[in-house]
This record gives sequence, structure tokens and C-alpha cells, in this order.
Amino acid sequence: MNVVAFKRSVQGTGASRRLRIAGKTPGIIYGGKDAVSVIELDHNALFHALRKEAFHSSILDLDVDGKTEKVLLRDYQMHPFRPLVLHIDFQRVSATEKVHMRVPLHYINAEAAPAVKLQGAVVSHIATELEVSCLPADLPGFIDVDLSNIEVGRGIHAKDIALPKGVSLVLHVEQENPVLANARIPTVKAADTEAAPAAAAAAPAAPKDKA
Repeated sequence: MNVVAFKRSVQGTGASRRLRIAGKTPGIIYGGKDAVSVIELDHNALFHALRKEAFHSSILDLDVDGKTEKVLLRDYQMHPFRPLVLHIDFQRVSATEKVHMRVPLHYINAEAAPAVKLQGAVVSHIATELEVSCLPADLPGFIDVDLSNIEVGRGIHAKDIALPKGVSLVLHVEQENPVLANARIPTVKAADTEAAPAAAAAAPAAPKDKA
């Protein structure tokens, strides 16, 4: 994705407030061998970009006054109750250095699972993203989690999914191997099952026809 920004010549709380009034969002770029750069971005364009999944999990081409840098979105602050982006942080990336990134999970084929089709199981998504390590060129926009073989009472773990080439789980995820999804058969509450016979017993008998 392409992102357009401009160098910011003034800093400070007052300057940032004036930028926001003018429809701009202050930000920074850090990392790599270069010094931290202070930038400003068009707020409306940034606000809509933040609503896109790829903006959060892809290598971005950040154009600053005509010079393009490869960056990752690392942080942003929103106003507590207004649709306003207060500040944003980008990190420079190197083509030869691995990055750690949280990548969205896309769950597929749940409807084809025998646990769902034959046993009436309900699949719950425990996680929405997964932290991985890879070179920037190998960073996927998302990772598919195939649920076609999910079984009742047995979850899909992080180490069960097929990762794209060049992508690996970060160390702590590898060790913890968290559950990403599970399947269970809904249980009927005991109170509901007891209520039906009781209601039937309490119902008045239909009057008999007189001869």
C-alpha cells in the first residue's frame, strides 16, 4: 500500500493541535540507521486507510516529500470518543532483516467439517491474529486457517496451521502453541428440558364431548 506524508518542521503540543485543526495527523518514522523523522499526513486519507486490514499487516510504501521508505505501522492513537486519529508511528524495515508482525487469521471451510455438518457443532474463533517472523518480502497479508478437519473437543492450535513459505511462528508462540479455534456441540440447559414436561403436566385437559 502507498501512503503519502510530508516532513513536519514544527513540533510540540501546540503545533500538533494546529495540525489537527487543519485536518492533518502528526506522526513519526523510526528504526534503521536513519534518525527519527517527524511527519504529517492527511487525516481523512489516514482514517480510511486504518479501516483496511492490509494497512495493519503489510509492508507500506511511505512517500515523504518524494522519497519512498518501506515501513510497518507500529502504533496509533485515537481520540477517546471522536473519530479522530491523534498520532501515528511507523517503523522502517530492512529487506535483509526479519520482522515480527501480527498477521490476521482468515478461517475457512468450517461448513465442510464433519463436526459441523454431521454433529451440529459450533466453531468458536479464539484468536483473530497470529504473531509471526519473516523477511519483509515474505510477510503475508493474512493466514488461512483450514477448519475442514476440526473435531469436537479438539482445537486447532498455532502449530497445526500451514504457514506460507519463509514464515515462522515467533518463539513464544511456538512454545505456548495457543488454541486458535475449537468446536463444541451446544448443550441444552437442564432447566429448559425440565420445563417442557412440567408445562405439559400443568396444561388443562381438553373437555370431553357429551353424548
